[in-house]
Amino acid sequence: MKTIHVVAAIIREGEKLFATQRGYGEYKDKWEFPGGKVEENETPEDALIREIKEELDADITVSGFLTTVEYDYPEFHLSMDCFLAELKEGSSLSLKEHEAAKWLTRDELGSVDWLPADLTVIELL
Repeated sequence: MKTIHVVAAIIREGEKLFATQRGYGEYKDKWEFPGGKVEENETPEDALIREIKEELDADITVSGFLTTVEYDYPEFHLSMDCFLAELKEGSSLSLKEHEAAKWLTRDELGSVDWLPADLTVIELL
């Protein structure tokens, strides 16, 4: 089975976490923590900073590693490195690839339909 290595940002602002809704593909309308694929010769942290800039036109600071999620989807195996992050001062989020986004408190995390791999992260939080 093919393995896809991705990174995800758990972007925090006070007591809220940033979630995005996919606007494309087989998992359209599911919610996830933003991020994307790690490219060759790229560290996971560098990939995360690049992906957030590309997808959300935002600058982040990666503040720490949270976990690696290993999850088998029917078509591929996902290896997802998850990092805690904050927006850099003066940076704002702008949706370029996602259908919607929300700032959620920990109590509100169950209010959206998460991708299966991201549910593992929710359980940790």
